[in-house]
Amino acid sequence: MSEDKQRSKKEKAAETASSLIEDGMIVGLGTGSAVEFAIRKIGDRIKDEGIEVFGIPTSLRTEMIAIECGIPLTSLSEHSSLDICIDGADQVDAHLNLIKGGWGSHTREKIVSYAAKRLVICVEEEKVVELLNKPVPLEVLPYAVKIVEKQVKELGGMPVLRSAGRRGGYFITEHGNLIIDVDFGVIRNPKEVSIVLSSVVGALEHGIFTNAAEVYVGNEKGVKVLKRD
Repeated sequence: MSEDKQRSKKEKAAETASSLIEDGMIVGLGTGSAVEFAIRKIGDRIKDEGIEVFGIPTSLRTEMIAIECGIPLTSLSEHSSLDICIDGADQVDAHLNLIKGGWGSHTREKIVSYAAKRLVICVEEEKVVELLNKPVPLEVLPYAVKIVEKQVKELGGMPVLRSAGRRGGYFITEHGNLIIDVDFGVIRNPKEVSIVLSSVVGALEHGIFTNAAEVYVGNEKGVKVLKRD
């Protein structure tokens, strides 16, 4: 699939999801390419329709884009209850369980998503699968890397410390931590794996999300909306 087609599908999903934003809402703003389309659309609506919303960003990148688009920002300290959170995902299963963390922002994304009354996900159709099977990101204290690797191996996972790519070295999160991507193969019970990973000592947060209310899936014809049973 060409990059233009993939971009178009993401944009369709994000634009449709952004129509859910109403005047006066406090909105969680996720991180990633799909969400960036939604942020820009929300910014357009603020300018064109005069709606008033406040955003809570989940990363520095998201914060900068929101500022560029004219979205006023606030914090969880000021607003601990959000009306909605719009985010993307690396993979979505048939029951709307997610794997997130490709951008390394899943700790803040999870916190913001649980503060929201409604988590809405935007993805292209290729990310929707019957069962999750991508490696699960864990944000890990640098001090605890070897201990975390030992624990996830005992749980049946294969850990890989995420590299920084062409720059060399290791990927560093905004919190100054490292990311371990853990391959469990096919994940048949995401909720169970989520609970187990939450008990791993030395890991701050993992990338399995089980709280999505609905998923907006972009395809060549338009957008399909999947809702939790």
